[in-house]
Amino acid sequence: MCEAPGSVVTLLCSGIQLYSAERRIADCILADVKRASMCTSAELARLSSSSEATITRLCHKLGFENYRKFQLALARDAMEQQETARRTREEGQDELRQALLDIQANREEELRATIQAIDTRQLRRVLSLLRSCEVIEVVSEGRSLPVALDASIRFGHLGKRCVASALHEKTLAFAQTLTPKDLLMAFSTSGRDAGLEEVISAAKMRGAPVLLITCDSHSPLAHLSDYVMTASNREQRLIEGSHAASLLSPNILVEVLYYLLRMEKART
Repeated sequence: MCEAPGSVVTLLCSGIQLYSAERRIADCILADVKRASMCTSAELARLSSSSEATITRLCHKLGFENYRKFQLALARDAMEQQETARRTREEGQDELRQALLDIQANREEELRATIQAIDTRQLRRVLSLLRSCEVIEVVSEGRSLPVALDASIRFGHLGKRCVASALHEKTLAFAQTLTPKDLLMAFSTSGRDAGLEEVISAAKMRGAPVLLITCDSHSPLAHLSDYVMTASNREQRLIEGSHAASLLSPNILVEVLYYLLRMEKART
């Protein structure tokens, strides 16, 4: 039998099926990994109110040839836990490092929530629209304007005819020329903007489908739109009071659409 890969702690927490006596041993180890790693099999049996035979059976179940190899793996786990604790203490003493870690965790959570919120059935319909539409008008009149302009450039690289402008009059005038074969893609973090509402209404009057990327799927603009993709906003977790909403999650949704279309194009 070969020595099991990975750590004992990982194996014990992996959901492996254990009998009650084996579970007592696992609970005893997880309660204090360092102490357990220094125990003989007889000492661990006493601590966990089990038997050495049960400990041997658990070692084999986890893939270890004998208790000695099991104990060495447990000692590595204890050392890793100590190192992690040391790094955490050091990072906690450095306020700037801690701030960086907070931002990293916040953004990772934001991206994960944004991706997980994507409805794949709707995503297929949106991708189909993006493939078939003749013209994409990309609009935003707020803080999301940089994302909208970037989206027009990205989809332009895929060979689509894209139109974008920072001027309300120009976006409204062009929306009034759209057809059912075109697409209006709107960006609004709040989902509340009188100017965008006017542009979306004009596009819908012409029969053009509307895709909205927003942080509020229940907003007035979301109710006006045919398709809504929700960008998670975790800015309030970092900054108290009023603040500009993060543009990271709307950008990642543009990235999702762009790369899915690009991968399809590469396969054909």
